[in-house]
Amino acid sequence: MTGKNDKTSAWGGSRRLLKLLRDQMKGKSTNQERLAQTVNLIARDMNAEVCSIYVMRRGEYLELAATMGLKPEAVYQTRLHKGEGIVGQCAALALPMAVSDAPRHPNFAYRPETGEEPYQSMLGVPILRSGRVLGVIAVQNVTHRHYDEEEVEALETIAMVLAELIAGGALSVSALEAESSKEELEKPDRIKGLCLNEGMGIGEAVFHNRGIVINRIIADDIDEEVERLEKTVKEMRSSIDEMLTRTDIAAMGEQREVLETYRMFAEDRGWVGKITEAIRVGGMTAEAAVQKIQNETRSRMSKISDPYLRERLADLDDLANRLLHHLLDLDEDKPELPDEFVLLARTLGPAELLDYDWDRLKGVILEEGSPTAHVALVAQALELPIIGRCRDVLTRVREGDMVVLDASHDQVFVRPKDDVLRTLRTSVKDKKLRWEEVSAAKELAPVSLDNQRISLNVNVGLLMDLPHMHAAGADGVGLYRTEVPFMVRKSLPDVSEQTELYRKAMDRAEGKPVVFRTLDVGGDKVLPYWSSIAEENPAMGWRAIRIGLDRPALLRQQLRALIRACAGRQLDVMFPMISETAEFKAARALLDRELEREKTIGGTLPEKIRVGAMLEVPALIWQLIPLCKEVDFLSVGSNDLLQFVFATDRGNTRLARRYDALSPGVLKMMRNIAETTHKAGVDLSLCGDMAGQPIEAMALIGCGFKSLSMPAQQVPDAKKMVRSLNVDSIKEFITGLLEKPNHSVRSELENYAKTANVVI
Repeated sequence: MTGKNDKTSAWGGSRRLLKLLRDQMKGKSTNQERLAQTVNLIARDMNAEVCSIYVMRRGEYLELAATMGLKPEAVYQTRLHKGEGIVGQCAALALPMAVSDAPRHPNFAYRPETGEEPYQSMLGVPILRSGRVLGVIAVQNVTHRHYDEEEVEALETIAMVLAELIAGGALSVSALEAESSKEELEKPDRIKGLCLNEGMGIGEAVFHNRGIVINRIIADDIDEEVERLEKTVKEMRSSIDEMLTRTDIAAMGEQREVLETYRMFAEDRGWVGKITEAIRVGGMTAEAAVQKIQNETRSRMSKISDPYLRERLADLDDLANRLLHHLLDLDEDKPELPDEFVLLARTLGPAELLDYDWDRLKGVILEEGSPTAHVALVAQALELPIIGRCRDVLTRVREGDMVVLDASHDQVFVRPKDDVLRTLRTSVKDKKLRWEEVSAAKELAPVSLDNQRISLNVNVGLLMDLPHMHAAGADGVGLYRTEVPFMVRKSLPDVSEQTELYRKAMDRAEGKPVVFRTLDVGGDKVLPYWSSIAEENPAMGWRAIRIGLDRPALLRQQLRALIRACAGRQLDVMFPMISETAEFKAARALLDRELEREKTIGGTLPEKIRVGAMLEVPALIWQLIPLCKEVDFLSVGSNDLLQFVFATDRGNTRLARRYDALSPGVLKMMRNIAETTHKAGVDLSLCGDMAGQPIEAMALIGCGFKSLSMPAQQVPDAKKMVRSLNVDSIKEFITGLLEKPNHSVRSELENYAKTANVVI
């Protein structure tokens, strides 16, 4: 019959083996008996003298869980670290390894307790599910056997079946570990992570597992499976189109462009083509082929260092899961969710986030993720707290556990005690009330007790952020991150597109000043349509103004758009990552050329132009005096500046908060910057994380800063702090701290605030 799978040998054996495996899982045997039966069946089917199953423990090492051919006493005694031996390397790479002369392989690891000396060849394949390595299946032969491609694919198929049996509960490879960790899962826990969008959320833990379990692996009719795939892909694309036309999503602005990029992935012919090939060549069902390509893509892309490309993997996972949902008709059985819940996932795509009830969803916790992830950008639009890089969160939290997501402080509280939970709930309620109170009094100026005016501004990256500026009663935009719209588009925006974007920003600012920072890409902010080179230290690599000066056409186009957008109005523009005065002068020269060009063609110039630099590179501190002769204003980017001052990667969770911004050295540096710019008559501001924390902001004011820029939601607390502060008093107090040898003077500042009744 045409369309049937005509493969013999490996695939024919696989079909027989799959049936036997499923039959044995229906019996009443114990978990260990099932594992033993499984290795026997595989060894017989693969004509191997040995078959072993190694299971992953805590994501760190592999343990021999069952074997046919090796010494039985080695079970649960033999362990290999991830990357150790051929089996360990198979797990580390998440790829199959076929070796005809195993003892001579450079990664061979001998374990005398197993009795594996006679066996020369080995084939190992990872047991993969949702990008996780659950274990490894290894077969061994006495002879120098060359495993062909069909045999490798057959064992991969068996591994897929085992992964689905584990997911469906028919087979447990971690039962012993679960018993030992049961007591640990009853205790309160605290997990560190990385803030992707600030805020706090409280609710029951809900896992984003989507209930996907594949029961059919081998196709009965290949043509029928291909036709089924094509039909389902069309249905999925239509459902995405329907989602994009929803009123609430259509009004999202740039976040909608994130979803348009996601829609572009769904149209990728190469992705669908690979799935079709897996059906035709591998003899798989459509759903098994989708999962096979998903596993292969994740294994390949997880080795890529480019942060933007790695984050696109979450979008591809989202699409694969969505396609599997359609193929398996799972949308009809969506479980009822708690009234307040926090979503937990390894990664999450932007469309998956939008599938949930936004009113009941209180936050998102990810094992992976970065600030450039599409899901993080969509979360900003929903004002939803999200935290990433929470290691092992999916194994340390159970479904239904109460969790508190405190993204603003990079932490998650799991199963907090009742008194702690009450305190945290009160904190959330108080923050909401404080926001409402200050928003109601937004016209109150941030003027200190001794009548000194402090300018409080907002940092924005999207047009939809600007209404929050008005709600908070901020003075203006201290930092407009122009790179964000570049990052969410599928191609480089031209001059007219940029002009329209910047003009809208000026319009929505309603006369308040907007400081545009020119394109700051590179490092951890990679444009999807640019090829990038691997850099050992990307934060200190080819980025920001370095790219602008090396590619002057790009910078000139952006400056041209800014000039046109601010025609007849004030233009405030600053250049990022300036390392020396000469760099600023070179960038300023490009702006002057664009101004002359616009004048020559009869365009309307801005009414007033202010040009500034960002102080993020410590070397610039020693050129402040000559720099102040060139700039109209200076803005300290404290995030990068402190990263470089302390030689500390701010994305490394091990180093998070190791060094304190309130150290005497940092405060002395800030005081020197403020004094130098004040003498030169140059306006000074700060737009990093320090500005948004009341106690750090108080210290900066004490160092001489009169302008701070922060996320809009932090303006109310900063305003309350300023209105309760005596500026001259805090300046005098700070002076007494500058020469202290302390790691930090935070406690001294907290005591000062308490004594002086400063609201922090």
